[in-house]
Amino acid sequence: MFILYAVVVGLLVGFLAGGRVAGLASLHLRWPAAVVGGLLVQVALFSPAVASRVGGLGPPVYVASTMLVGAAVLRNWSVPGMPVVAAGAACNLLAIVANGGYMPASAGAIALMGGPAHGGAAGYSNSAALADPALWFLTDVFAMPRWVPFANVFSLGDVLIGTGIALVIVLAMRSAATAGPAPAPAPDPVRPGTGSNDIPT
Repeated sequence: MFILYAVVVGLLVGFLAGGRVAGLASLHLRWPAAVVGGLLVQVALFSPAVASRVGGLGPPVYVASTMLVGAAVLRNWSVPGMPVVAAGAACNLLAIVANGGYMPASAGAIALMGGPAHGGAAGYSNSAALADPALWFLTDVFAMPRWVPFANVFSLGDVLIGTGIALVIVLAMRSAATAGPAPAPAPDPVRPGTGSNDIPT
Protein backbone atom coordinates (compact mmCIF):
# COMPACT_ATOMS: atom_id res chain seq x y z
CA MET A 1 0.00 0.00 0.00
CA PHE A 2 3.01 2.27 0.27
CA ILE A 3 3.03 2.67 -3.50
CA LEU A 4 -0.60 3.82 -3.55
CA TYR A 5 -0.04 6.38 -0.81
CA ALA A 6 3.21 7.53 -2.45
CA VAL A 7 1.36 8.24 -5.71
CA VAL A 8 -1.32 10.25 -3.89
CA VAL A 9 1.25 12.23 -1.88
CA GLY A 10 3.36 12.84 -4.98
CA LEU A 11 0.39 14.24 -6.90
CA LEU A 12 -0.68 16.49 -4.01
CA VAL A 13 2.82 17.85 -3.44
CA GLY A 14 3.28 18.27 -7.18
CA PHE A 15 0.14 20.40 -7.41
CA LEU A 16 1.08 22.46 -4.34
CA ALA A 17 4.53 23.06 -5.84
CA GLY A 18 2.97 24.45 -9.01
CA GLY A 19 3.51 21.36 -11.11
CA ARG A 20 1.35 20.09 -13.94
CA VAL A 21 -0.03 16.61 -14.52
CA ALA A 22 1.08 16.96 -18.14
CA GLY A 23 4.64 16.54 -16.91
CA LEU A 24 3.94 12.91 -16.13
CA ALA A 25 3.60 12.29 -19.86
CA SER A 26 7.30 13.13 -20.19
CA LEU A 27 8.25 10.10 -18.09
CA HIS A 28 9.56 7.44 -20.43
CA LEU A 29 9.90 4.44 -18.13
CA ARG A 30 11.63 1.35 -19.49
CA TRP A 31 10.57 -2.22 -18.76
CA PRO A 32 7.14 -1.29 -17.34
CA ALA A 33 5.93 -4.85 -17.93
CA ALA A 34 8.63 -6.15 -15.58
CA VAL A 35 7.42 -3.88 -12.77
CA VAL A 36 3.76 -4.71 -13.28
CA GLY A 37 4.46 -8.42 -13.72
CA GLY A 38 6.66 -8.65 -10.62
CA LEU A 39 4.12 -6.86 -8.45
CA LEU A 40 1.22 -8.95 -9.77
CA VAL A 41 3.16 -12.13 -8.96
CA GLN A 42 3.56 -10.92 -5.38
CA VAL A 43 -0.11 -9.98 -5.09
CA ALA A 44 -1.04 -13.50 -6.17
CA LEU A 45 1.68 -15.11 -4.04
CA PHE A 46 0.41 -13.55 -0.83
CA SER A 47 -3.27 -14.04 -1.50
CA PRO A 48 -4.77 -16.52 1.00
CA ALA A 49 -5.59 -19.10 -1.69
CA VAL A 50 -2.00 -19.23 -2.97
CA ALA A 51 -0.14 -18.56 0.29
CA SER A 52 -1.72 -21.60 1.96
CA ARG A 53 -0.61 -23.93 -0.85
CA VAL A 54 2.65 -22.56 -2.26
CA GLY A 55 4.83 -24.22 0.38
CA GLY A 56 8.56 -24.20 -0.32
CA LEU A 57 8.13 -22.40 -3.64
CA GLY A 58 7.12 -19.21 -1.84
CA PRO A 59 10.59 -17.88 -0.88
CA PRO A 60 12.28 -18.35 -4.30
CA VAL A 61 9.28 -16.89 -6.14
CA TYR A 62 9.27 -13.91 -3.77
CA VAL A 63 13.00 -13.30 -4.25
CA ALA A 64 12.78 -13.70 -8.04
CA SER A 65 9.84 -11.30 -8.39
CA THR A 66 11.57 -8.75 -6.16
CA MET A 67 14.74 -9.00 -8.25
CA LEU A 68 12.69 -8.54 -11.44
CA VAL A 69 11.17 -5.31 -10.13
CA GLY A 70 14.58 -4.19 -8.88
CA ALA A 71 16.15 -4.76 -12.31
CA ALA A 72 13.46 -2.60 -13.91
CA VAL A 73 14.09 0.14 -11.34
CA LEU A 74 17.83 0.08 -12.14
CA ARG A 75 17.02 0.26 -15.86
CA ASN A 76 15.35 3.61 -15.12
CA TRP A 77 18.19 4.94 -12.94
CA SER A 78 18.46 8.17 -14.95
CA VAL A 79 14.88 9.21 -14.10
CA PRO A 80 15.06 11.92 -11.39
CA GLY A 81 14.08 10.38 -8.05
CA MET A 82 14.52 6.79 -9.19
CA PRO A 83 17.84 6.23 -7.31
CA VAL A 84 15.89 6.64 -4.05
CA VAL A 85 13.47 3.93 -5.20
CA ALA A 86 16.44 1.72 -6.07
CA ALA A 87 17.95 2.22 -2.60
CA GLY A 88 14.68 1.14 -0.98
CA ALA A 89 14.34 -1.89 -3.24
CA ALA A 90 17.92 -2.91 -2.40
CA CYS A 91 17.22 -2.65 1.34
CA ASN A 92 14.15 -4.87 1.05
CA LEU A 93 15.92 -7.41 -1.16
CA LEU A 94 18.82 -7.65 1.30
CA ALA A 95 16.44 -8.29 4.19
CA ILE A 96 14.45 -10.91 2.24
CA VAL A 97 17.52 -12.81 1.02
CA ALA A 98 19.21 -12.66 4.43
CA ASN A 99 16.12 -14.24 6.01
CA GLY A 100 15.65 -17.11 3.59
CA GLY A 101 13.03 -15.57 1.33
CA TYR A 102 10.90 -14.01 4.06
CA MET A 103 10.44 -10.39 5.09
CA PRO A 104 10.36 -10.59 8.89
CA ALA A 105 8.00 -8.38 10.85
CA SER A 106 8.70 -7.46 14.45
CA ALA A 107 6.26 -8.71 17.06
CA GLY A 108 5.75 -5.14 18.25
CA ALA A 109 4.76 -3.91 14.79
CA ILE A 110 2.33 -6.80 14.33
CA ALA A 111 0.83 -6.12 17.76
CA LEU A 112 0.33 -2.45 16.86
CA MET A 113 -1.65 -3.61 13.86
CA GLY A 114 -3.90 -5.59 16.15
CA GLY A 115 -2.49 -8.99 15.20
CA PRO A 116 -1.04 -11.68 17.48
CA ALA A 117 2.56 -11.15 18.58
CA HIS A 118 3.61 -14.39 16.86
CA GLY A 119 2.30 -13.22 13.46
CA GLY A 120 -0.58 -15.60 12.90
CA ALA A 121 -0.48 -15.57 9.09
CA ALA A 122 -1.76 -18.71 7.41
CA GLY A 123 0.73 -20.24 4.99
CA TYR A 124 3.52 -18.31 3.32
CA SER A 125 3.61 -14.63 4.34
CA ASN A 126 5.60 -11.59 3.28
CA SER A 127 5.63 -10.40 6.90
CA ALA A 128 6.60 -13.38 9.03
CA ALA A 129 7.48 -13.03 12.70
CA LEU A 130 10.94 -14.50 13.29
CA ALA A 131 12.63 -14.82 16.68
CA ASP A 132 16.02 -13.43 15.64
CA PRO A 133 15.89 -12.00 12.10
CA ALA A 134 19.03 -11.07 10.21
CA LEU A 135 19.43 -7.37 9.36
CA TRP A 136 16.48 -6.67 11.66
CA PHE A 137 16.76 -2.91 11.07
CA LEU A 138 15.81 -3.48 7.40
CA THR A 139 12.77 -5.63 8.22
CA ASP A 140 9.16 -4.62 8.88
CA VAL A 141 9.70 -2.90 12.23
CA PHE A 142 7.19 -0.08 11.67
CA ALA A 143 3.39 -0.12 11.54
CA MET A 144 0.74 2.23 10.19
CA PRO A 145 -1.99 3.39 12.56
CA ARG A 146 -4.88 0.95 12.54
CA TRP A 147 -7.32 3.64 11.42
CA VAL A 148 -5.43 4.16 8.12
CA PRO A 149 -7.12 2.32 5.22
CA PHE A 150 -5.17 -0.77 4.17
CA ALA A 151 -2.84 -0.30 7.14
CA ASN A 152 0.11 -2.67 7.29
CA VAL A 153 3.59 -3.11 8.71
CA PHE A 154 6.47 -1.64 6.72
CA SER A 155 10.24 -1.33 6.54
CA LEU A 156 12.88 1.31 5.97
CA GLY A 157 13.08 0.11 2.38
CA ASP A 158 9.35 0.71 1.96
CA VAL A 159 9.81 4.28 3.23
CA LEU A 160 12.59 4.89 0.70
CA ILE A 161 10.55 3.36 -2.13
CA GLY A 162 7.53 5.51 -1.28
CA THR A 163 9.66 8.64 -0.97
CA GLY A 164 11.35 7.92 -4.30
CA ILE A 165 8.07 7.36 -6.12
CA ALA A 166 6.69 10.63 -4.74
CA LEU A 167 9.89 12.40 -5.85
CA VAL A 168 9.61 10.98 -9.36
CA ILE A 169 6.06 12.32 -9.64
CA VAL A 170 6.80 15.75 -8.14
CA LEU A 171 9.92 16.33 -10.24
CA ALA A 172 8.14 15.28 -13.42
CA MET A 173 5.22 17.62 -12.68
CA ARG A 174 7.59 20.47 -11.86
CA SER A 175 9.52 19.93 -15.08
CA ALA A 176 6.39 20.76 -17.07
CA ALA A 177 5.83 23.94 -15.06
CA THR A 178 9.39 25.22 -15.48
CA ALA A 179 9.62 24.36 -19.15
CA GLY A 180 7.06 27.04 -20.07
CA PRO A 181 5.25 27.33 -23.41
CA ALA A 182 7.04 26.31 -26.56
CA PRO A 183 8.65 29.25 -28.41
CA ALA A 184 6.75 30.58 -31.42
CA PRO A 185 8.28 29.70 -34.78
CA ALA A 186 10.30 32.47 -36.43
CA PRO A 187 8.58 34.22 -39.37
CA ASP A 188 9.76 33.38 -42.86
CA PRO A 189 12.21 35.97 -44.18
CA VAL A 190 10.90 38.23 -46.94
CA ARG A 191 12.81 37.68 -50.17
CA PRO A 192 13.64 40.69 -52.37
CA GLY A 193 11.04 41.26 -55.04
CA THR A 194 8.21 39.55 -53.12
CA GLY A 195 7.31 42.21 -50.54
CA SER A 196 4.00 44.06 -50.64
CA ASN A 197 5.78 47.39 -51.31
CA ASP A 198 7.62 46.14 -54.38
CA ILE A 199 6.38 47.79 -57.60
CA PRO A 200 6.64 45.67 -60.72
CA THR A 201 8.47 47.27 -63.60
